[in-house]
Amino acid sequence: MSTQRDRGLTEEAATTAIDQACRMLRLPTIRGQFPDLAEAASREQMSYRAFLAELLLAECDDRARRRSERRIKAAGFPREKSLRAFDYSANPNIDVATINTLATCEWVRKSHPLCLIGDSGTGKSHLLIALGTEAAMKGYRVKYVLATKLVNELVEAADEKLLAKTIARYGRVDLLCIDELGYMELDRRGAELLFQVLTEREEKNSVAIASNESFGKAHMFRRTRARCCRKFTGSRGGREGYGYRVGDQRDELLRPAV
Repeated sequence: MSTQRDRGLTEEAATTAIDQACRMLRLPTIRGQFPDLAEAASREQMSYRAFLAELLLAECDDRARRRSERRIKAAGFPREKSLRAFDYSANPNIDVATINTLATCEWVRKSHPLCLIGDSGTGKSHLLIALGTEAAMKGYRVKYVLATKLVNELVEAADEKLLAKTIARYGRVDLLCIDELGYMELDRRGAELLFQVLTEREEKNSVAIASNESFGKAHMFRRTRARCCRKFTGSRGGREGYGYRVGDQRDELLRPAV
């Protein structure tokens, strides 16, 4: 059963009808921008199709922006950091072209890991958060966590018989950003629980790690350090990955290890 509509609506009635229809269809951007876009269309003598395209594209763009904002918020970044705001002059050893390549997030698409290694104050956390933000803006699910917080959460989950559920939750995101790895010593249990998270993500989803120590340091992983090192550097036949040393005179992008 169809409803006959009066096609001779006044301008005021038409505006009211558009407002009501946008509310029902949940089109907040069209509802908010329609008056200005209608004025512009009249001024520029746009065709009906062009005007409709402008409205729909505005809605799509705004929805994409809101989705990006939700993904960035869900990632749990402690502060806002962007690649545009990164001060390359403070650490000239960092190659801009390399960072721009990483910003494409091709390594996330291919589920490759990334390691940022360097001393305190060299920009590791800034780059980690900024690259994670880029990934979220490109549609990837991202989670940021401090290494110590992650380990503590895993220990508590193990004590409460919720370890499998917690590991699965961290395994589902497209990119897991682990910051400040190596700043505090991990005991054997904590290191092994962390290793389980890394194993869960192996060849499935990406991990990005910022650390002030190389993976060969004994105090980081103790007996599990060799296995963790192989996972992220690709040694002994491991997967591809990218390592970037930050703040050293010999800094360079380490080629993907096969």
